[in-house]
Order: sequence, then structure tokens, then C-alpha cells
Amino acid sequence: MEGRVVLVTGAAGGIGSAVVREMAGRGWRTAGLDLRPAPDADHSVGVDVAELAQVRAAIRRIERELGPVEAAVCAAGHHAIVPVSDIAWPDWRRMLRVHLGGMVNVCAVVAPEMAELGRGSVVPIISHLSVTGANAEAHYAAATGAVIGFVRSLAAELAPSGVRVNAVAPGPTDTPMLPPDSPSRRPSYLQGLPTGRLTSPEEVALATAYLVEDATFCTGEILSPNAGTVL
Repeated sequence: MEGRVVLVTGAAGGIGSAVVREMAGRGWRTAGLDLRPAPDADHSVGVDVAELAQVRAAIRRIERELGPVEAAVCAAGHHAIVPVSDIAWPDWRRMLRVHLGGMVNVCAVVAPEMAELGRGSVVPIISHLSVTGANAEAHYAAATGAVIGFVRSLAAELAPSGVRVNAVAPGPTDTPMLPPDSPSRRPSYLQGLPTGRLTSPEEVALATAYLVEDATFCTGEILSPNAGTVL
């Protein structure tokens, strides 16, 4: 594994930075894409994943400095709790462009090159809400849910070339994206979970690393480390 390159979007965030650390500990060279600097990554590039031109330029730069990308983890995300009647069109557009568009942009650049290499793994980080939905989170659930359809279609398309596409759909995770006043942090909510606690970013990173390295028999799968939120 020494020297192989993994690209992580949202690498400055709670889950993204945990993925960077986990993959680095396994001998991968790490490249982070984020609006903010990603200090844990070997190479960090400031980029808006919703903009294809920025993503393409950043990946080309990473390839020159680190080598070909053999794994891509799309952890860039945006979250908001808003009643559906109050979601303005720009908010719908931004949510879709970051989650679905961000993954599409990354795959548009790395998937053909992985296929040419004859190997590779793509893993977006989505949410258990992709399956369950939630009150006042329609645009977040819709955007992350759309990624599932893309993952399964792309998995079928790329499987003959040796490239696998799977997703991780964590439940509520103890990161800054989950604000202190979130309903998911209330003792009454946590007591109702089978595990009695939130999932940690490090646990999501372990699930991600498993899909990248070990789950060679899996493609088109959705792995959901959700502390028993969804049974």
C-alpha cells in the first residue's frame, strides 16, 4: 500500500480529516480537497467541489505531485435543518451541487483514469437519512439519497474495468457539523439508540478504509455505521 494515493474531499471536516488520518496510517499518500486547508493531508488544495473546473485542476496538480489517484473518498458535505416550505431554490441547488455534483465532478476526472489503470475505489460519505429521511431535512436527504442511485449505476458501469464504487452512510456522528443544540445530541435521543451514543468520525473512517482496501467483493453497496439508528 505504500505510496498509493487517496483523494479525500471535505478533508478539513470531522469525517474527512479522520479518513485522511486513517488512510495515512495504512501507508497511503493523502490529498485533501476542501474550501479550508486540510492540515492532516500530505497535499491540500483549496477547491469548491461543486465546480468541475476547480476539481479538475486540483486533481491534475495532485497527480503531478503525488501520482495517480487510486482511491477517492467524497466526504465534502453541507447540512441544514429547514422546513421544506422555507427551503429556497438556491438552497436546494447548493445542497445538490455539493453532495451529488461534488461526487459527479470527482468521478468525471478520476474514474476514466482508474479504469485505465484497471483498479480503483470510489467511496462517497452520505447519510442514513438518504434512506430514512427526517423532519425538516428534505433537501439534505434528497441530495444524499440521489448519490445512492449514482453509486449503484456507476458501480455497474465501472465493474468490468476493476473499479469499485460503494458508499458509507453513517448515522449521527460526533463532528462539528452536528451543532451542540442538535436533537441528535439530546440525552433522550441518545438513550434510545442501541449503542447509547453517537458514531465517532474514526469509526466512519474505519468503515471507509474497509471499503477501499478490503471489500474487494463489494461494489454498489451502502455500508451504514449508524449506532443502531437504522435497524
